Amino acid sequence: FGNTCYCNSVLQALYFCKPFRERVLNYRSTQKSKKENLLTCLADLFHMIVSGKRRTGALQPKKFINKLRKENSTFDNDMQQDAHEFLNHLLNTCADILLAEKKEEKDKHDKQRNKTNIVAVSNNYIQSNGDGQHIRIPNNLNVNGDMANANSSIEDTWIHELFQGTLVSTTKCLNCET
Repeated sequence: FGNTCYCNSVLQALYFCKPFRERVLNYRSTQKSKKENLLTCLADLFHMIVSGKRRTGALQPKKFINKLRKENSTFDNDMQQDAHEFLNHLLNTCADILLAEKKEEKDKHDKQRNKTNIVAVSNNYIQSNGDGQHIRIPNNLNVNGDMANANSSIEDTWIHELFQGTLVSTTKCLNCET
């Protein structure tokens, strides 16, 4: 494996960040496609840790490291790397994966919506000309099928919810407190 202590440090810190660990494990349990990516490898690693019955409490993250090295040449060597760079890469990659999956789901929804011909809309119900069925529109959905709630932006993922923020630094004089 070479020098991977930078990776181990970040993985341990993220694993013990309970909201992150829970989201990763939830992602694993709800993952529809079997396409392997860095997030699925991380989810499998966390699952092995949670369900592991090893006495040593240690395991080698071979699958995760191999995927990391395959996807990013910066980490494809035996040199020591910066933990901060690895953390940024991992979180950004996971967020990109989630965004791509959200976009794919939205595109699929839009394609399906475009197949439905709407005849009438009244009292939060749609009547389709296909089979005459009445479909209830959720309160936060407009007639076009778009979510009316601004918080459901495609750019937000649970990675952003957990880690995005603004760092504010204030310097104060210890003598006069200004």
